[in-house]
Amino acid sequence: MLLADDEGLVRSGFKVLLDLEDDITVVGEATNGAEAVLQARLTRPDVVLMDIRMPKMDGIQATTRIAETNGLEQVRVLILTTYDTDDNVVEALQAGASGFLLKDAGPAELLHAIRVIAAGEALLAPRITRRLISQFTAHRTATQAAEDRLAVLTERERQVLTLVGQGLSNDEIGTALFLSPATARTHVSHAMAKLGARDRAQLVVIAYQTGLVSPHT
Repeated sequence: MLLADDEGLVRSGFKVLLDLEDDITVVGEATNGAEAVLQARLTRPDVVLMDIRMPKMDGIQATTRIAETNGLEQVRVLILTTYDTDDNVVEALQAGASGFLLKDAGPAELLHAIRVIAAGEALLAPRITRRLISQFTAHRTATQAAEDRLAVLTERERQVLTLVGQGLSNDEIGTALFLSPATARTHVSHAMAKLGARDRAQLVVIAYQTGLVSPHT
């Protein structure tokens, strides 16, 4: 676990909380985006708790650098933001973040978010996240370009992508399509590989961008 936040008191509070958990170890801290990238390369954490607004290099740039660095493919970034309407949140998801959390989230919510991200899932089910993605992609409809992008998928993979975009877990997708969770997970993995998505968060964005999912789905 790597903490990247330029607010010392906030970062210290997070560290105290996380150090109490048996299954979470803080391996490094950073006060700006450049330090976060360096620490990620040195410590290779499972999860980076990344503030968007930091000096020298902001959280979006740092997330992009981490996502593009060989050897850090398994590092997951959980974005922290002060405002639930931050325009940069969608940019962060597109850059490679696996989800985001408000800074005023309670301890239980923070710990849950970290464990969800560490498990390889995307923190995209909360209503607030869906509203954000909807806000920035609602004007986009299924165009020929979108259809061309989705042409690499099988019909089953399109169905799975739609359900991922709606925030369903592998278990829920399996139930909806009468598949085992393992088979659902395989379809999700294939869709990610074919669409060049780093994780489920980017699949959700793609589902909205291509019109498979709408804000009112």
